[in-house]
Amino acid sequence: MVTSADPVRRHPARRTVLGAGAGAGLALAAAPLTAATAADLPVLGTYDVVVIGSGAAGMTAALTAAKRGLSCVVVEKAATFGGSAARSGAGIWIPNNSVLLAAGVPDTPAKAATYLAAVVGPDVPADRQAAFLAHGPAMLSFVMGNSPLRFRWMEGYSDYYPELPGGLPNGRSVEPDQLDGNVLGAELARLNPPYLAVPAGMVVFSADYKWLALAAVTVKGAAVATECLARGTRAALLGQKPLTMGQSLAAGLRAGLLAAQVPVWLNTPLTDLHVEGGAVTGAVVTRDGATGLVRARRGVVVGSGGFEHDAAMRAQYQRQPIGTEWTVGARENTGDGIRAGQRAGGSVALMDDAWWGPAIPLPGEPYFCLAERTLPGGLLVNRAGARFVNEAAPYSDVVHTMYDRDPTDPDIPAWLIVDQNYRNRYLFKDIAPTFVLPADWYSSGAAHKAWTLDALAAAIGVPAAALRSTVDRFNSLALRGKDTDFRRGDSAYDHYYTDPTVLPNSCLAPLWLPPYYAFRIVPGDLGTKGGLRTDARARVLRADGSVIPGLYAAGNASAAVMGHSYAGAGSTIGPAMTFGYIAALDLAGAL
Repeated sequence: MVTSADPVRRHPARRTVLGAGAGAGLALAAAPLTAATAADLPVLGTYDVVVIGSGAAGMTAALTAAKRGLSCVVVEKAATFGGSAARSGAGIWIPNNSVLLAAGVPDTPAKAATYLAAVVGPDVPADRQAAFLAHGPAMLSFVMGNSPLRFRWMEGYSDYYPELPGGLPNGRSVEPDQLDGNVLGAELARLNPPYLAVPAGMVVFSADYKWLALAAVTVKGAAVATECLARGTRAALLGQKPLTMGQSLAAGLRAGLLAAQVPVWLNTPLTDLHVEGGAVTGAVVTRDGATGLVRARRGVVVGSGGFEHDAAMRAQYQRQPIGTEWTVGARENTGDGIRAGQRAGGSVALMDDAWWGPAIPLPGEPYFCLAERTLPGGLLVNRAGARFVNEAAPYSDVVHTMYDRDPTDPDIPAWLIVDQNYRNRYLFKDIAPTFVLPADWYSSGAAHKAWTLDALAAAIGVPAAALRSTVDRFNSLALRGKDTDFRRGDSAYDHYYTDPTVLPNSCLAPLWLPPYYAFRIVPGDLGTKGGLRTDARARVLRADGSVIPGLYAAGNASAAVMGHSYAGAGSTIGPAMTFGYIAALDLAGAL
């Protein structure tokens, strides 16, 4: 089980075998494009640097290269720019950055290094961890100096394991400040839309959502909701197009590229990498329906995202049950850059892992649960009708437990059980308290409702006696305010998405008011975590550890510097941007 006393999960050696060995199958599927075959292709352009993908990693790399005097082009598979970053809440985890220090956050390089090492453990080389910590603050300052982006501290959003040495209970995460989309002009229409739209007329930051969920039951929640509406009103009166979260991040980076005159070719998927004499010297892409070569004098940066929407790769590398329908990553993320890197000789790691989180498979698109599984008055049960995890643990840990507790019989699906008291108090997704849930949630099997626990158990196929016993036990713990079974509430992180009006433990409240609800929980993700193995300079490595000249990777196309863990909110985007920055510096000879 996951407890706050043992928060950093260690995983069996099979992960290393899967990451390094299973990739050989795909790597051998096709040879890299040779100089002879490339000679037959039209040359679409020649640049110092070719960047694959217009997410946070790719656009940061391109902006850095341009500002270092290198010519650069970004090629993007989608008809929109921004990738998964544009869809996200855009938390960014970068210790010791100028925004944090200006806000008085008591961070130091030594604290950050100690904490990251404790979280990541031996899964990631120390020099890669050190490179991230050393260059992250400079990257964020560079982005602010070369784009309209500004950032704000997500005060109170704890590091995910704040009890570890160097952890900060008040958090290290930052997020983009409000940005006027008018800075992009007509290009704004090509911004990838968000995963969840902000309510009409409001301007909402990621840090606001915890309070919006509590707007019906806390003074602070009501005040935050009022402020979100006031921001929206101010923006409308000023004729602005207000953007926050991932929309702000992607738009701000794109505005920086526009000012730096970096072209972004949309609808231009990568076909392969061009290799000459063992070095990557360009990219083969499809543009306007025709295949052509984009030459790179210095190198190619692969920032094309993960493989979350490729069923074959997920089946090859990841455990069942798994699928492409539970991810919220950008739909174009089908592993193109990873496979091209493998064909060029690159090795891979962490391929069995993802940026996991419990998700409800709603009709049309899954819903990634954050607050809902943590708020008091809810618990997770497995097919046996028993609790199996601290529901408030970091979301990646919850899914790891769903798979790991019994590898021969994973706790998938699980069920989030709540009562009407919970539904009367808290926002659920975008459904206001007391409001009826959509009918298609029920017809799809994502949600169930019953007036007794026995009837609910029958609906979801768990033993009724076991569910009653589990709820009784949970209620007794909640009334005492101490979860001695799974230690929910022992960590400062557990209390972020909770209700401070509930005492003595804001994480725990009994279920007592029918009807009762059950929500189907599956292993969702924000994207896959495994990809091309890189060194501290973001250079792609062969299986023997040697560097492939001219080939770099960042973001979810590369194996995560977080290893199998997750240091805090923004542990995806922060390193993605940082290693995109590092790659460009190396290409410019500035490292």
